[in-house]
Amino acid sequence: MTDERTAPVATSESTDSPRRILLVSHTGRQDAIDAALQAIQELRTAGVEPVLPRSEYEDLRAAAGDIGPVGVLEEQGAEGLELAIVLGGDGTILRAAEHVREARVPLLGVNLGHVGFLAEAERDSLAETIARALARDYRVEERMTVDVRVVDGEQEVFRTWALNEATVEKASRERMLELVIEVDGHPLSTFGADGVVMATPTGSTAYAFSAGGPIVWPTVEALLFVPLSPHALFARPLVVGRDSVLAVEVQRRTDGHGVLWCDGRRTHELRPGARVEVRRSPLPVRLARLAVGEFTDRLVRKFDLPVTGWRGPVNETEEAGA
Repeated sequence: MTDERTAPVATSESTDSPRRILLVSHTGRQDAIDAALQAIQELRTAGVEPVLPRSEYEDLRAAAGDIGPVGVLEEQGAEGLELAIVLGGDGTILRAAEHVREARVPLLGVNLGHVGFLAEAERDSLAETIARALARDYRVEERMTVDVRVVDGEQEVFRTWALNEATVEKASRERMLELVIEVDGHPLSTFGADGVVMATPTGSTAYAFSAGGPIVWPTVEALLFVPLSPHALFARPLVVGRDSVLAVEVQRRTDGHGVLWCDGRRTHELRPGARVEVRRSPLPVRLARLAVGEFTDRLVRKFDLPVTGWRGPVNETEEAGA
């Protein structure tokens, strides 16, 4: 896995194949529809074929009428796509990752949501962002993902993946889950809780953060365990190594059942006795970055953290004159 220290995309790259760029947008919002129409026009003017998921193609045609010739992702496939430009918030970026992760296509997010932690640009810089994309003037960063499997009895009943987190949650508001948590095949603790979040460093600023977990820099290759409203004295968030395997078992005495959610998008019901295993995946998600900056600066900007009064390190000249 690479991190904030990323490799540039060569701006002089040339190919005989026609250039194709995927557009993924939150078509339930008018500002996203407007942004998508602008992006389609600018890509087409530059001689690049815009490609849309079928559902979004139909949404845009319903909203704006004839949008001109575009490619349809489900007909052409993701192989050969140069880039995916995502117009929306983090949820839209997570949805776009489902389309292109296996084809290893980078995602360039333009934030139309609130925090937009995964996004690289804002709506008012859309034209500049598209120009940078057309010039291949960006760097690519790889983010760890996790493979997730559910075992019920002796049988694997579900398999998926996550960029942010895999969460085991209670299905009924009035009932807790009775859980056993495990690290590397060794049981660690048993407790009742609303659930457990198993997150990547990327997911440490998402659900895990809201549940009281630590923020983990993306340069740290690790996995997180964050209990949700646990009824236990020892149920603190845990950070383990990247090669560890996390597991949660829903105890058979649990009254009711649980639910597995991955990135808030892919779900599976968990019966009492079910086991969820999470481990690092060999296939990352690739993010396109327009600027190489410190993760600290991204935290300050996205969370609007107060830094008034900061002076910075004292240099040797100041120390000598003190």
